[in-house]
Amino acid sequence: MRVVVRLFAGLRELAGTGQREVELPAGASLGDVWPTLGLGDEPPGLLYAVNKEYADATRLLADGDEVALIPPVSGGALRLTQGPVNLTSVVVEVVDERAGAIATFLGTVRAQSRGREVIALEYEAYEEMAEDVMSAIADDLRARYELCKVAMSHRLGRVEVGETSVAIAVSAPHRQDALAACADAIEALKAQVPLWKKELYADGEEWIGRGS
Repeated sequence: MRVVVRLFAGLRELAGTGQREVELPAGASLGDVWPTLGLGDEPPGLLYAVNKEYADATRLLADGDEVALIPPVSGGALRLTQGPVNLTSVVVEVVDERAGAIATFLGTVRAQSRGREVIALEYEAYEEMAEDVMSAIADDLRARYELCKVAMSHRLGRVEVGETSVAIAVSAPHRQDALAACADAIEALKAQVPLWKKELYADGEEWIGRGS
């Protein structure tokens, strides 16, 4: 059987392409995909998705499946945008007459990271899957807290030092729920959404992994 394999961020650069079609024997699982690519040892923290849904390495594949190999993720949002992120517009989306509080988070690009001078970041996402994962995060927040609305926006492409990369707004009847849900939102976004960043330096560049 044949499956389409999509690769992102540093994996794409390692393979020299963002997509491959590979032949696998009947009964093959997700765990068989990486060795078939011949790219060396499997990177730690690698995640898999089949047809735009996360899946375990033991998941059996079918002919024509689309497999995504996802390196440790960083970033995320309900909305992905190629242009500047505007906090005001994100806050407007969560305005609700039931709300007694609106909590916000604004992530910006800093000039130094791990002892190196950063000149810019570049963000990349598995866009067809990312917004579904973002929606699932918002649903989970609503299930755990008493909320009115949740909004998140994350920029893709190049983001200069000092510019905004991500904005989150959460409205709730009470401030405790708004603040707690906003804090959980950024942590879930960084851990779950297939979105990566590359740090650009004057003397090089580096893909940054999950939770950064």
